[in-house]
Amino acid sequence: MRILIALPLLALGACQVTKDDANDSVTATYNQDLAENAAADVANAAENIAGSIANDVEQSAEKVQQKTENVDVDVDVSTDGNSAN
Repeated sequence: MRILIALPLLALGACQVTKDDANDSVTATYNQDLAENAAADVANAAENIAGSIANDVEQSAEKVQQKTENVDVDVDVSTDGNSAN
């Protein structure tokens, strides 16, 4: 969703503006190759970030799994239905 905010900035970054003082004019051109390269860079960065997050989540899940496997739990079951606090 946040990528939608960046799209106009990417499009603006692909514009090349030149100023001709002799003719008192400004020319703006859109470089499609530059825009495509910038979009590819953003997509690669997003993929790398997502991969890092996925790895962190997987490592955290493994740590939790290891901790829960090593926990000893004593369960006191009384015959009268009341549990000791």
